[in-house]
This record gives sequence, C-alpha cells and structure tokens, in this order.
Amino acid sequence: MMSPALLFLLFLLMADLSVSVPVNNEYQNNELVGDSEVVPRPKANLQNIVLHGDIAEPNTLSRNADPCTAKGCKWPKSGHYVYVPYFISANYSEEERNIIIRGLQSFHLSTCIRLVPWKSGDVDYIYIESKDGCWSYLGRQIGGQYISLEKRGCLYHSTVQHEVLHALGFNHEQVRSDRDNYVWVHFENIKPGREHAFEKKQTNNLGTPYDFTSVMEYPNDAFSKNGKPTIVAKCNPNYKFGNAKEMSANDIFRINKLYDCQFPVLKRSASRSYGP
Repeated sequence: MMSPALLFLLFLLMADLSVSVPVNNEYQNNELVGDSEVVPRPKANLQNIVLHGDIAEPNTLSRNADPCTAKGCKWPKSGHYVYVPYFISANYSEEERNIIIRGLQSFHLSTCIRLVPWKSGDVDYIYIESKDGCWSYLGRQIGGQYISLEKRGCLYHSTVQHEVLHALGFNHEQVRSDRDNYVWVHFENIKPGREHAFEKKQTNNLGTPYDFTSVMEYPNDAFSKNGKPTIVAKCNPNYKFGNAKEMSANDIFRINKLYDCQFPVLKRSASRSYGP
C-alpha cells in the first residue's frame, strides 16, 4: 500500500500534467470544445496582418501586387466543382448565421463554387467570425484563413458575397490595371492611411470590362475625408455606384471563367463598361 506522502506526490504530478498539455495537441491547429466537438483554428496570426481596405495580407515583404491566382492561391477543382470548406463561429445567432449561409449558398446557383461545411481533415478552409470590421484574405491561404463579418455592419448578403469573392482571389474593381480608362481616383479626398485600398494593381481582368454594378466596386465616396467623391466615373461624373445588393452578371462570369466552370453565362459586349 502506498504511503499518504507518496499518494500526495502522485496527485500533484497528475494535476501538473493536466494543465500543461495543450488542448490542441491531438488536433494540431484545431481546438477542442467541450468533450468532443473539434473546431478548426486557422494558422493565420491575427496579430501579424495588414489591412488594405477590407483585404487582409500577412505582414511580410514576400507578397506583391501580382495576381495571386497565377501563383497558387486559387482553390483546387475536383471534377466539375471547386469545394471551399467553411466554418461559422458559434458566436453568431441563428438569424445571423442564416444570413451568412444564404450568402455562401448563392454561389451554388450560377457557378461551380461549392462552399461546404468544414470537416475534420480539411486543411484549407475559411473560418467566418465576428472580428473588427468586414475583411478577408485575397485568395486561398494554406492552413486556413479568416473572413471577418462583424455583427455590427457586415451581415448583409452583398457583404458576404464581397468577402467570399476576395477569398476566391478577386480584387476591388477600382484597383484594376485598366481603371484609369474608366474612373478618376481622387487621392486628395481619401482619408490618410486608406490610400492602399485605391492603389492600382496588375490584375488579371479575364477579358472583361470595368463593371460599375459589381459587388466589388466601392461607393463614390468610399473612405472620403471631406465628403467629396474619391472615385468618379469618366463616362458620367454624376453617376452614383458602388451599392450593389448582390453579385452582377459580370461577377458571375468572372468566377466561371477563372475557375473554368461549365455553366451558361450571360454574354455582354466587352467593348464597354457595365454602367450608364
């Protein structure tokens, strides 16, 4: 029979082990909730990101403005479909969760993108959580990535689509490489620190025109410091845009073209921009 002192030492040793073993040891980047539910946890370090408007990028000098979809950030295709696993934080109410799910499922109606619930074993996925503002990474990130849809101000159908389009590899309309043919960007009216959201990039425009009705287009007065417009349409300086409620036909066309979806698409002339 063990002496009381030996039993006490054994108890202390077991107690020490119970608090020192990390809860995610068995599941690597996942964490255990309660006794059985495994919740994914993206590798992304939220303390090491830079927000350019609503696009999150790792705080590193290794990224550049080239279209990342040509460098491996497209989601892989399996057969006819592109499966993008998602996990929605439990902190949303049922009503809030339904708004998000409707936005995700809208991609199923006219594209080959399939947003599917995360399951154990999925390495690349999107984790939707209410953080500070509405933002997403640009394209697929290895090891999981966040999409932030803050409860206050981000839970709209168009916002869900907008941020998912970023995760699929699409940028804002006003940063297109050919934007100077369609709009003026008034940097003198932009709030200090927000200029990055308007800097032109060498984008892959997929042979499509500038689309003022795109869900990826900013409003005329986005990030204005003085109430004056930051983006003005050259075809009509008084034209108001940037308040799309859902993806445009052009947004859908681009998804299907980038991901080689075999879906019927609405054809428009490539000789003009979508708008007035």
